[in-house]
Amino acid sequence: MFKPLIDSSRCISCAICAKSCPRGVFSIVNEKVIVSHPERCDGCGICVKSCIAKAITLLEVK
Repeated sequence: MFKPLIDSSRCISCAICAKSCPRGVFSIVNEKVIVSHPERCDGCGICVKSCIAKAITLLEVK
């Protein structure tokens, strides 16, 4: 199981991660991207690759 982490100091709220995530892990709330459904994450890494600000990392949860 994986959990995406967003570094808020780097995130520019472009929402590319939310648009590219095939599992709907991210949401936009008050113009900020949040991890709203971490349980849906399968660790595919699309969000990490698509983030132009390099603000997302994947944490493996055991």
